[in-house]
Amino acid sequence: MGAEKKWLFTLFSAAFISLLLFLSAISGFNSSYAFSFHKSFPSIIRQGPNYPPSFAYYIYGSNGDAGRIFRLLLAVYHPRNRYLLHLGTEASMVDRNWLVSAVKSVPAIRAFGNVDVIGKPDPMTPMGSSNIAALLRAAAILLKVDSGWDWFITLSATDYPLITQDDLSHVFSSVRRDLSFIDHTSDLGWKEIQRIHPIVVDPGIYLARRTQIFQATEKRSTPDSFKIFTGSPWVTLSRSFLEYCVLGWDNLPRTLLMYFTNVILSQEVYFHSVICNAPEFKNTTLNGDLRYVIWDSPPKMEPHFLNMLDYDQMAQSGAAFARQFQKDDAVLDMVDQRILKRGRNRVTPGAWCNGRKRMWSDPCSLWGDVNAVKPGPQAKKLEDSITNLLDDLTSHSRQCK
Repeated sequence: MGAEKKWLFTLFSAAFISLLLFLSAISGFNSSYAFSFHKSFPSIIRQGPNYPPSFAYYIYGSNGDAGRIFRLLLAVYHPRNRYLLHLGTEASMVDRNWLVSAVKSVPAIRAFGNVDVIGKPDPMTPMGSSNIAALLRAAAILLKVDSGWDWFITLSATDYPLITQDDLSHVFSSVRRDLSFIDHTSDLGWKEIQRIHPIVVDPGIYLARRTQIFQATEKRSTPDSFKIFTGSPWVTLSRSFLEYCVLGWDNLPRTLLMYFTNVILSQEVYFHSVICNAPEFKNTTLNGDLRYVIWDSPPKMEPHFLNMLDYDQMAQSGAAFARQFQKDDAVLDMVDQRILKRGRNRVTPGAWCNGRKRMWSDPCSLWGDVNAVKPGPQAKKLEDSITNLLDDLTSHSRQCK
């Protein structure tokens, strides 16, 4: 082995070991890792197959995103759900403390104690594997702090919902709780040469400061011991599948994590490849990400920023979420007004809210049965989208192929 190869081997080994050490913090998570808001049990939350499903949201952002994360939290809030908020390492403690104070200011959140803010942030290098490390850590935390949720949803600060949480719970009540929504394909196309074969290192795994990924001079061939799948990085994963990835009773998730540590944009291949190579989960995939996205032509690295001109098509799309939006764009106010019926700095109202809707009072400052849901008109559009995905599942036409 030449000197250059020895250097590369040592570097990649150090990067992978750093990733494993980074993820090992998962098993030792405690309250020192997050700002937590303790419950006062104002209403009994009932979970299980005879009740509406619950969702675990991982909402993350970067420097300057505290306000956007808080607005997004209010838009998707429901007492039955669990939320983990994450501002990356590049965000200031001023922003982090502001986010904590803003969360504490919401009466329902103080009462139900179902929102946490990560106090020891993770690096998230653009196009690097530190994003997967942060996501797996978030999943492990949510599995540890709440045993009742059914699906794990990832959102960034540039996302926004197109439905209420009552809509989402109502529609998902008819979905098998072992199914995952994950856009995927084994047709790698140009990605095989440009993203799978290059060997990259993410300094965010082992350095405190954020830097860009760098690429080795050597490349590797496509593996033949497992099949690579790729697709949208935005996923809605079942609890059972996440437990399989995090708790590690099988070697497959760890083997693929080791390989994808040195792949560009591993967030677009990791979960897709694990679920489609695992015999017990490959028949549980619905091939869609439930997102409304418009790509420019020719497509860029990021999708088109949605605005007022996109509202009608977006609202009729049958998607649960849309991305991406400029900060405080006017179209977000339109979504709040027409779809979510949400007042400024207030959570989206649902059947659980008992207060009167007035200009000076929040209807969700008082609540009744948090297990009741009342879907609105957007629910039918989402239901139609999911019915189409379920038809594909039954026919196996778009499942892990």
